[in-house]
Amino acid sequence: MIGRSPDSRDRREGAAGIEQYVGFAAIAFNWLAAGSVTAMMFLTVSDVILRLFRHPIPGTYEIVGFLGAVFVSFSLAYTSIQKGHIAVDFLVEKLSGTAQRAIELTTSLVCALLFAAVSWQSVLYGGSLKTTGEVSLTVQIPLYPFVYGISVGCGLLSLVLFMRSAVILMNVRTPDSAG
Repeated sequence: MIGRSPDSRDRREGAAGIEQYVGFAAIAFNWLAAGSVTAMMFLTVSDVILRLFRHPIPGTYEIVGFLGAVFVSFSLAYTSIQKGHIAVDFLVEKLSGTAQRAIELTTSLVCALLFAAVSWQSVLYGGSLKTTGEVSLTVQIPLYPFVYGISVGCGLLSLVLFMRSAVILMNVRTPDSAG
Protein backbone atom coordinates (compact mmCIF):
# COMPACT_ATOMS: atom_id res chain seq x y z
CA MET A 1 0.00 0.00 0.00
CA ILE A 2 1.33 3.44 -0.95
CA GLY A 3 2.14 5.74 1.91
CA ARG A 4 2.32 3.19 4.69
CA SER A 5 5.57 2.35 6.39
CA PRO A 6 6.64 -1.26 6.07
CA ASP A 7 6.26 -3.34 9.18
CA SER A 8 8.99 -5.66 10.44
CA ARG A 9 7.55 -8.63 8.53
CA ASP A 10 7.76 -6.71 5.22
CA ARG A 11 11.38 -5.79 5.95
CA ARG A 12 12.24 -9.40 6.77
CA GLU A 13 10.59 -10.62 3.56
CA GLY A 14 12.46 -8.02 1.50
CA ALA A 15 15.73 -8.98 3.16
CA ALA A 16 14.97 -12.65 2.54
CA GLY A 17 14.59 -11.94 -1.17
CA ILE A 18 17.93 -10.14 -1.34
CA GLU A 19 19.49 -12.87 0.78
CA GLN A 20 18.22 -15.45 -1.72
CA TYR A 21 19.88 -13.64 -4.65
CA VAL A 22 23.14 -13.27 -2.73
CA GLY A 23 22.99 -16.97 -1.82
CA PHE A 24 22.43 -17.90 -5.47
CA ALA A 25 25.45 -15.79 -6.51
CA ALA A 26 27.56 -17.43 -3.79
CA ILE A 27 26.57 -20.89 -5.02
CA ALA A 28 27.36 -19.96 -8.64
CA PHE A 29 30.76 -18.58 -7.68
CA ASN A 30 31.45 -21.65 -5.57
CA TRP A 31 30.85 -23.82 -8.68
CA LEU A 32 33.36 -21.65 -10.56
CA ALA A 33 35.79 -22.19 -7.68
CA ALA A 34 35.22 -25.95 -7.90
CA GLY A 35 35.90 -25.79 -11.64
CA SER A 36 39.17 -23.99 -11.01
CA VAL A 37 40.27 -26.70 -8.54
CA THR A 38 39.41 -29.33 -11.13
CA ALA A 39 41.37 -27.45 -13.79
CA MET A 40 44.33 -27.14 -11.39
CA MET A 41 44.24 -30.89 -10.80
CA PHE A 42 44.09 -31.80 -14.50
CA LEU A 43 46.79 -29.28 -15.41
CA THR A 44 49.13 -30.49 -12.68
CA VAL A 45 48.62 -34.18 -13.47
CA SER A 46 49.06 -33.52 -17.20
CA ASP A 47 52.24 -31.55 -16.57
CA VAL A 48 53.70 -34.31 -14.37
CA ILE A 49 52.90 -36.98 -16.96
CA LEU A 50 54.31 -34.92 -19.82
CA ARG A 51 57.48 -34.22 -17.83
CA LEU A 52 58.15 -37.95 -17.91
CA PHE A 53 58.38 -37.59 -21.71
CA ARG A 54 60.42 -34.39 -21.43
CA HIS A 55 57.56 -32.16 -22.67
CA PRO A 56 56.32 -30.13 -19.69
CA ILE A 57 53.46 -27.69 -20.13
CA PRO A 58 54.90 -24.15 -20.22
CA GLY A 59 53.52 -21.82 -17.56
CA THR A 60 51.92 -24.52 -15.43
CA TYR A 61 53.14 -22.87 -12.22
CA GLU A 62 51.67 -19.50 -13.27
CA ILE A 63 48.36 -20.92 -14.42
CA VAL A 64 47.94 -22.98 -11.25
CA GLY A 65 48.62 -19.81 -9.25
CA PHE A 66 45.94 -17.90 -11.16
CA LEU A 67 43.47 -20.76 -10.74
CA GLY A 68 44.30 -20.81 -7.03
CA ALA A 69 43.38 -17.13 -6.78
CA VAL A 70 40.06 -17.88 -8.50
CA PHE A 71 39.46 -20.85 -6.19
CA VAL A 72 40.10 -18.99 -2.96
CA SER A 73 38.32 -15.74 -3.80
CA PHE A 74 35.27 -17.33 -5.44
CA SER A 75 34.68 -19.79 -2.59
CA LEU A 76 34.78 -17.22 0.23
CA ALA A 77 31.11 -16.18 0.16
CA TYR A 78 29.65 -19.69 0.01
CA THR A 79 31.97 -20.87 2.78
CA SER A 80 30.80 -17.94 4.91
CA ILE A 81 27.13 -18.74 4.25
CA GLN A 82 27.79 -22.32 5.33
CA LYS A 83 29.72 -21.01 8.36
CA GLY A 84 32.64 -23.10 7.20
CA HIS A 85 35.35 -20.68 8.27
CA ILE A 86 37.33 -21.49 11.39
CA ALA A 87 35.77 -19.99 14.50
CA VAL A 88 36.99 -20.24 18.04
CA ASP A 89 33.84 -19.74 20.08
CA PHE A 90 34.38 -21.72 23.25
CA LEU A 91 34.23 -18.46 25.26
CA VAL A 92 31.42 -16.85 23.27
CA GLU A 93 29.08 -19.83 23.66
CA LYS A 94 29.21 -19.38 27.44
CA LEU A 95 27.71 -15.85 27.11
CA SER A 96 24.05 -14.91 26.95
CA GLY A 97 22.19 -14.99 23.63
CA THR A 98 22.19 -11.18 23.47
CA ALA A 99 25.95 -11.01 24.02
CA GLN A 100 26.51 -13.73 21.40
CA ARG A 101 24.44 -11.78 18.84
CA ALA A 102 26.31 -8.57 19.68
CA ILE A 103 29.65 -10.27 19.14
CA GLU A 104 28.46 -11.87 15.90
CA LEU A 105 27.11 -8.52 14.68
CA THR A 106 30.35 -6.73 15.51
CA THR A 107 32.47 -9.43 13.89
CA SER A 108 30.29 -9.53 10.77
CA LEU A 109 30.35 -5.75 10.35
CA VAL A 110 34.11 -5.44 10.88
CA CYS A 111 34.81 -8.28 8.44
CA ALA A 112 32.32 -6.89 5.92
CA LEU A 113 34.07 -3.52 6.01
CA LEU A 114 37.49 -5.16 5.74
CA PHE A 115 36.54 -7.24 2.70
CA ALA A 116 34.77 -4.26 1.12
CA ALA A 117 38.05 -2.35 1.44
CA VAL A 118 40.01 -5.29 -0.02
CA SER A 119 37.53 -5.46 -2.89
CA TRP A 120 37.83 -1.74 -3.60
CA GLN A 121 41.63 -1.77 -3.43
CA SER A 122 41.68 -4.79 -5.76
CA VAL A 123 39.61 -2.82 -8.29
CA LEU A 124 42.12 0.01 -8.10
CA TYR A 125 45.08 -2.37 -8.37
CA GLY A 126 43.47 -4.26 -11.26
CA GLY A 127 42.95 -0.97 -13.08
CA SER A 128 46.60 -0.10 -12.56
CA LEU A 129 47.69 -3.50 -13.91
CA LYS A 130 45.41 -3.08 -16.92
CA THR A 131 46.77 0.40 -17.64
CA THR A 132 50.39 -0.73 -17.45
CA GLY A 133 49.72 -3.95 -19.38
CA GLU A 134 51.23 -6.28 -16.76
CA VAL A 135 51.35 -9.92 -17.88
CA SER A 136 52.72 -13.16 -16.45
CA LEU A 137 56.34 -13.94 -17.25
CA THR A 138 56.08 -17.28 -19.03
CA VAL A 139 52.79 -17.39 -20.90
CA GLN A 140 52.07 -13.66 -21.02
CA ILE A 141 48.57 -13.88 -19.47
CA PRO A 142 47.25 -10.47 -18.38
CA LEU A 143 47.13 -10.20 -14.59
CA TYR A 144 44.27 -7.73 -14.18
CA PRO A 145 41.35 -10.14 -14.81
CA PHE A 146 42.46 -12.27 -11.88
CA VAL A 147 42.80 -9.25 -9.61
CA TYR A 148 39.32 -8.16 -10.67
CA GLY A 149 38.16 -11.71 -9.85
CA ILE A 150 39.62 -11.36 -6.36
CA SER A 151 37.73 -8.07 -6.07
CA VAL A 152 34.45 -9.70 -7.06
CA GLY A 153 34.96 -12.61 -4.64
CA CYS A 154 35.80 -10.29 -1.74
CA GLY A 155 32.90 -8.00 -2.66
CA LEU A 156 30.48 -10.92 -2.61
CA LEU A 157 31.82 -12.02 0.78
CA SER A 158 31.36 -8.47 2.03
CA LEU A 159 27.76 -8.51 0.80
CA VAL A 160 27.12 -11.84 2.57
CA LEU A 161 28.52 -10.41 5.81
CA PHE A 162 26.46 -7.21 5.51
CA MET A 163 23.37 -9.36 4.93
CA ARG A 164 24.20 -11.44 8.00
CA SER A 165 24.52 -8.21 10.00
CA ALA A 166 21.15 -6.98 8.73
CA VAL A 167 19.50 -10.27 9.68
CA ILE A 168 20.99 -10.08 13.17
CA LEU A 169 19.74 -6.51 13.55
CA MET A 170 16.25 -7.37 12.31
CA ASN A 171 16.02 -10.31 14.70
CA VAL A 172 17.11 -8.14 17.61
CA ARG A 173 14.68 -5.32 16.83
CA THR A 174 11.56 -7.38 16.27
CA PRO A 175 9.47 -8.38 19.29
CA ASP A 176 8.72 -11.81 17.85
CA SER A 177 12.40 -12.80 17.57
CA ALA A 178 13.44 -15.94 19.37
CA GLY A 179 16.16 -15.94 22.01
